[in-house]
Amino acid sequence: MKRLYVILLLCLPVLPVLADEGMWLPQLLKALNEKDMRKKGMKLRAEDIYSISKSSLKDAIVSLGGFCTAEVISGKGLMLTNHHCGFDAIQNHSSLEHNYLRDGFWAARHEDELTNPGLTATFIVRIEEVTSLVLNGLSSGLSEKDRNAAIENNIGNIKKNYSKEATQDILIRSFFEGNKYFLFVTKTFKDVRLVGAPPSSIGNFGKDTDNWMWPRHTGDFSLFRIYADKNNNPADYSPDNIPYAPQRSLNISIAGLKEGDFTMVFGFPGRTMEYLPTAAVRQIMTINDPTRIAIRQKALDILDGFMRKDEGVKIKYAAKYASIQNAYKKWQGEVQGLSSRNALAKKENYEKELMDIIEADPELQKKYGSVLAELNVRYTEYEPYSRARDYYTEIMPRIELFTIAAQANNLISGMKKGNTSYESLKKEMLGKCSDIFNEFDPAVDQRIFQELMPLYAAQGEPFSSPWLREQADPTGSYSALSDRLYKSTAFLSESSLRSLLDKDSASALMALENDPAIKAYKELLDTYTTQVSSKLTVLQPAIAALQRQYMAAQMEALPLKKFYPDANGTLRVTYGKVKGYRPRDGVRYGYYTYLDGVMEKYKPGDYEFDVPAKLIDLYEKKDFGRWGENGRQPVCLIAANHTTGGNSGSPALDARGNLVGLNFDRVWEGTMSDINYDADICRNVMVDIRYVLFIIDKFAGASNLINEMNIVNEKRR
Repeated sequence: MKRLYVILLLCLPVLPVLADEGMWLPQLLKALNEKDMRKKGMKLRAEDIYSISKSSLKDAIVSLGGFCTAEVISGKGLMLTNHHCGFDAIQNHSSLEHNYLRDGFWAARHEDELTNPGLTATFIVRIEEVTSLVLNGLSSGLSEKDRNAAIENNIGNIKKNYSKEATQDILIRSFFEGNKYFLFVTKTFKDVRLVGAPPSSIGNFGKDTDNWMWPRHTGDFSLFRIYADKNNNPADYSPDNIPYAPQRSLNISIAGLKEGDFTMVFGFPGRTMEYLPTAAVRQIMTINDPTRIAIRQKALDILDGFMRKDEGVKIKYAAKYASIQNAYKKWQGEVQGLSSRNALAKKENYEKELMDIIEADPELQKKYGSVLAELNVRYTEYEPYSRARDYYTEIMPRIELFTIAAQANNLISGMKKGNTSYESLKKEMLGKCSDIFNEFDPAVDQRIFQELMPLYAAQGEPFSSPWLREQADPTGSYSALSDRLYKSTAFLSESSLRSLLDKDSASALMALENDPAIKAYKELLDTYTTQVSSKLTVLQPAIAALQRQYMAAQMEALPLKKFYPDANGTLRVTYGKVKGYRPRDGVRYGYYTYLDGVMEKYKPGDYEFDVPAKLIDLYEKKDFGRWGENGRQPVCLIAANHTTGGNSGSPALDARGNLVGLNFDRVWEGTMSDINYDADICRNVMVDIRYVLFIIDKFAGASNLINEMNIVNEKRR
């Protein structure tokens, strides 16, 4: 039987990791990837990428705010990231008088750089496996609840006893569905200032039409700087802080790349689900993604109508619109890619071949023989609640009246518990709501309510609130309900909310509880809690336990396969080669775009494809300086690096570790790579670093920033 198991294992063609696939832990590169990376053209050693005994590339890689990646590109703490990663900061500093979204921003001196409360820059100091410590004392008979409690207790003890510096923190994350655990020692800086950003007509050129698409012509970059105290340590903002002196900053190469050249992306990818069973992938394709797409389409249509008519609304809602649209289009591409690349059939074949191996070995059969069948049963039970969850989590956050009502509900709950003073609860609520009101328009919000409530009610029993269905007029409209809510609530402006909260605590509590927005919010929340959330709290742990078993089954049954863990916001390396692709029959895409393409797409005054006059002038004069190539200005390129959300802003590095591009997107046909990587069509999209430097130098005239950087591989002129 063992012999049959080995024969089956060696005969399976689909099981090895595909070329260019993988998001690899940097401390394991030497053992798992170095040989393959050097075969593909890398000139570095694994210790040049990750080392705890000397400066390495990891020391220049930053988790920006926990949602994007950035990289240090000077000895004065200058950081490069995407324009869309800096978008919220740029928007927060923008006004009708100083519209940095429209006009761009460039700080000529350190004193001109703009502070961003709450924005952080986190470095990884070192990474260690702590699986045995985290799982210590866990018995096989524990429930998921008790197992998780035991793990949290162990993690708490590890953090308490781990030796670290005062300026460092400890992060412990699970990998391979909870089969392994790694500890990250981190160092987080809290004074991060905006240094530069091109106008959105460059940084977000093509906006919605070009998002997730190739060919691309977007200069998606912005610049920030890390500040530290006089001892070069993290500190809260102070005018006395100084630019951070990093352990490592990236060299910048302007030599350019050609097809087949090695590239590597180093960053913090957010979330992938590469090891899901067929049942889960089918549910995503046919239930979850279509539901979310339909809801977001409604919201985007409403916002677009308002933003095109009113510049003030456009500024307020620009970041929200971009966020909604980004996932909306990604999910569309995901469904299309999973369908066109036969993802379900591939998953089914993989599972059949895996189960053949398991069933050929009595020990594996005993441990894992029923896991796939059980997962299928659980996902069938999960499906209606999964759909209802998507309706709630997609619709409720789009209606900001409910976001404010949720904060008010928290205050009410806090008052009734009596553990916190009214003044403290009031201060907390006003602080959170102040940020909401800065980017809020009641007319826009009311229209969103009117359009999304019919979708929510259409779920029917038992998932939509009986109260909500009773509020509809005979035509199924919720216009009358929205008029009642938005005319009588105190939650439409900061001043009216503050007036309510400035009453004595008893009067304020009564007014809050009687506010119609609170009542509506609580009706919807109560139905969701009883009919959906309560069921998910039972089903999700059961699925998590089975997923952990399924992952363990794959790793144990396929010892010759190199597994990489799903992305979970931790530091990873992915690598591949520069190459074009064929998205469909008769179509072949090249791997570079140029400024010529920007001008070909140019539409004067257009929301998406307008171009600044100065950029046109530079193009017509061919005034590209040392950043051009053979009389043309490179803009973007693609390569076969396995990336996802969170990799936005990640550095694209050449064979010698030099910065050559800035990752910002994936091609639409390959967005299903979070679930099903396909080497034929999955490509990451990058801004060529020469376009970044061209905009900083020739367009913005910010030579002060160019002078900070270490530019290598100068071309002959």
